[in-house]
Amino acid sequence: MHKETIKARLEAQYEAFVQMISTLNEQEYVQAPEGKWNAGMQLEHLCKSVAPVNLAFSLPAFLIRLVFGKANRPSRSYEALVEKYQLKLSAGGRASAPFVPEESRFSERDKWSIKLQKLIKKLSTRVEGFSEEQLDSLILPHPLLGKLTLREMLFFTIYHAQHHQKSVLGMIEK
Repeated sequence: MHKETIKARLEAQYEAFVQMISTLNEQEYVQAPEGKWNAGMQLEHLCKSVAPVNLAFSLPAFLIRLVFGKANRPSRSYEALVEKYQLKLSAGGRASAPFVPEESRFSERDKWSIKLQKLIKKLSTRVEGFSEEQLDSLILPHPLLGKLTLREMLFFTIYHAQHHQKSVLGMIEK
């Protein structure tokens, strides 16, 4: 998947998530099965997850290479990255502390939605600063998936919104 397609899918997936969140009433937004995150918490979690990716993409390529190194393998496909993530989740993988959301309030829905939209817009713009080759050669750490190429991190970021959208829809359809 090339850079322009990645950017389009990134923007479309997060727009779909925010649109879905905007349709929820207060009850749907704050309810969740025992031990699960409600819709608002999932929205906050996505903000907390996208923020460090956005920050990393604000760094110059030489600094990313210096701090995190270079890939020693080709980038996985989108499908292979999603499969790896699903395997990690099925093996009990969960968000680490910095990415765990607080209890969410319906009154903060717009604030978190706007923040997420701004983060995605900035990230999409920052992707432009990297060549296709750099997307495959530079790496970043992921707390659950280990070292990912920049392209894989973008794939994860796209899928992450889809994953949480399905989770929210599953809760409100019950």
